Amino acid sequence: MSTAAPAGSTPQAGVRISKLMAERGLCSRRNADDYISRGWVFVDGHRVSELGTRADPNAEITLDRQGQADQQSRLTILLHKPIGYVSGQPEPGCTPAVSLIQPENQVCSPDTPLFHPTCLRGLAPAGRLDIDSTGLLVLTQDGRLARHLIGAESQVDKEYLVRVQGQLDARGLALLNHGLSLDDRKLKPARVEWLNDDQLRFVLREGRKRQIRRMCELVGLRVIGLKRVRIGALRLGDLPLGQWRFLRPDERF
Repeated sequence: MSTAAPAGSTPQAGVRISKLMAERGLCSRRNADDYISRGWVFVDGHRVSELGTRADPNAEITLDRQGQADQQSRLTILLHKPIGYVSGQPEPGCTPAVSLIQPENQVCSPDTPLFHPTCLRGLAPAGRLDIDSTGLLVLTQDGRLARHLIGAESQVDKEYLVRVQGQLDARGLALLNHGLSLDDRKLKPARVEWLNDDQLRFVLREGRKRQIRRMCELVGLRVIGLKRVRIGALRLGDLPLGQWRFLRPDERF
């Protein structure tokens, strides 16, 4: 397949097209390289099929119909993760949550597709959920969605129910909402409130490692139970523990 380089670009000038595509939320960098190699990418109206090609940072980048169809076909799965499973790359002796994505664990309705082994290809968690935490975990093949949910600029709320032990005064509650730092970096403002005598509700827009547990430790609390119940507009609802379902076409985070 021939490659028409964008006007005014050279192999050493500008920014890698795959990087520009990821920054604009068109897809992940990995998917961008795949689309480029397939010849599905146009830069300022010129088809590009050579990996590593660079372009002006302000260039117009579009996908052809095959690329758009591929994006729309990428699957997203909602899982009710139990305690004892790790959301990401497993450590020795740990079981990854993706191992639960099997036909016997699928919650089906008449209009949803059935599990096929290809569902697991490129499936990755969009965010952390600790081994000793439970609740809603999103796994997706769609790099754009992952960036939307967990990218540095994400504005998507994540809601947690957190059972704690210890004493918390008004100043400690204020610090949980805003004023704490982890690893010498200030945390984004959160929304934290009491639900009952031993349970807090957290709403965050970031997901630092073991963030809620570490926040609680800083104000003298110990977390004894943590459950994620919502990501954006989607709630865990009545999805049974250890089971999963496909994101429906009409659902949006």
